[in-house]
Order: sequence, then structure tokens, then C-alpha cells
Amino acid sequence: MQLEAGERSLIASFSSSTKALEAMSSLKAAGFREVQFDRVGRFGVRADDRYNNPLANQANTITGLTLYSADISPLTRTDTRALLSADPSVSGLGLENYGVAGNKGFLVTVVTTKDKLNLAKEIIQRYGGEI
Repeated sequence: MQLEAGERSLIASFSSSTKALEAMSSLKAAGFREVQFDRVGRFGVRADDRYNNPLANQANTITGLTLYSADISPLTRTDTRALLSADPSVSGLGLENYGVAGNKGFLVTVVTTKDKLNLAKEIIQRYGGEI
């Protein structure tokens, strides 16, 4: 993405996807058009586009719940799935001081103009985002 003259971008990190998505919704409601949500992970897997909810029978794999990797085909990538399931974040064993750097695995990026920069910062910080 290339910014136009006079545009600014903010990248904020969140420890909670819920708070990041709430901030994103609030930014859009305030009139910011360019707002993006991303996950930060240690593995080269595509983020799961589906909502993994075991209570609604929408979670097919344990790695889909913990590593957002449910969209890796179980038929063609069994080696990838096996390695992902061995990660300590899946079982919780050996999890001490383990995870995404800074424990902020969710990013919200917003493009704004200089006159709305402070408003964007306020909204992000209201939801616990760190710029």
C-alpha cells in the first residue's frame, strides 16, 4: 500500500482479537475507510478465515482453535498439521514465556489524514491497542 500525500498510517497491536475487532468497527463508524485487521503468528500458515467456535460445532481441529490453521487441508498437508499440533500453544504444556513477542498477536492498521490522527489514536487506545 502506498500512502497519498498528507495521509498517515497507524499500526496498533492488541492482545485480544475481540478488542482489535471492536476498535476496527469503531474506527469504521468514525469514518475511517482504510482499516485492516491481521494476525501475527510464528508459522507460515494462512490465517483461518472462519470463526472457530467449538460450542457451535464449528471447530474441526485443535490447531484450528489455537493456531488459526483450520483451513490447512487435512488430506494434503498432514505433515504440517502434525508439526503444528506439537506446538506448546496447542496443549499448553511447556507454555511458560512462550508465544508471540510481547503477547500482542493482533494488528489493526488504519490510514488517516493528519487532522484525524488524534481521533484514530484515541479510538485505538480506548480498546487497549498499543501504537
